[in-house]
Amino acid sequence: MEKHSTEQLKSICSQVRRDILRMVHACQSGHPGASLGCTEFFVALYFDQMKHNKNFNPDGIGEDLFFLSNGHISPVWYSVLSRSGYFDTKELATFRKINSRLQGHPATEEGLPGIRVASGSLGQGLSVAIGAALTKKMNGDKQTVYALMGDGEQQEGQIWEAAMCAPHHNVDNLIASIDVNGQQIDGPTKEIMNLRDLKAKWEAFGWEVIVTKNGNEITDVVQSLEKAKSLLGKGKPVLNLLHTDMGFGVDFMVGTHKWHGVAPNDEQLENALGQLEETLGDY
Repeated sequence: MEKHSTEQLKSICSQVRRDILRMVHACQSGHPGASLGCTEFFVALYFDQMKHNKNFNPDGIGEDLFFLSNGHISPVWYSVLSRSGYFDTKELATFRKINSRLQGHPATEEGLPGIRVASGSLGQGLSVAIGAALTKKMNGDKQTVYALMGDGEQQEGQIWEAAMCAPHHNVDNLIASIDVNGQQIDGPTKEIMNLRDLKAKWEAFGWEVIVTKNGNEITDVVQSLEKAKSLLGKGKPVLNLLHTDMGFGVDFMVGTHKWHGVAPNDEQLENALGQLEETLGDY
């Protein structure tokens, strides 16, 4: 995999954010808030950290795998997949449209390269990632499995069943991350269902936990993922608490749940795009 400089990664992030906004605006549907907040994480994974192959093979033998549990943030994933060569960026214009391969929540029936499992029914992604990681261990495949969850998703019971399972089976080739933005569809997580001390919770379940204090700074994200990789192979799965700001990159969207699942209108789109440099060319 080709490595990119910090400036190149930042440049990709700017373009990905433009893609997210234009995709959601075009169909007047989708989830821009957390997609914008997780941009650095996805760019770090696909352009710096993961060993992956744009010539997509669903089995992923000999390469790192990624599973998105909170599938509603599909816009950021689709953008990064296309920008890293999985499919033509022009296809981003079909997001959430009839007969599109780019469904609102990622699905496998359409055969979109890069998607290994349907997701977005919250709580399920970590279980899938654990199964994939166990399979790699059984097959002697030394590559890593990554997963991303939302913080509101931590209110799902299946998450905690999976959290017990992975340490019990010594799944030490797995790095799971939680997007800790403090927001969910109905409001702040503290008000909807207080998560309290996630670090203590996951450690109590037997995970090695690291914290990314600024998940919207690309160098911090890269360093945290590298630290997470250094902790693998020691009998424990690794959890990365990724602190981000929902809507990051657009001043009127940042830090509020109100843009969790709302598309910008024409004027808002123009305003938002004016804050983000076009670096790789709009689709």
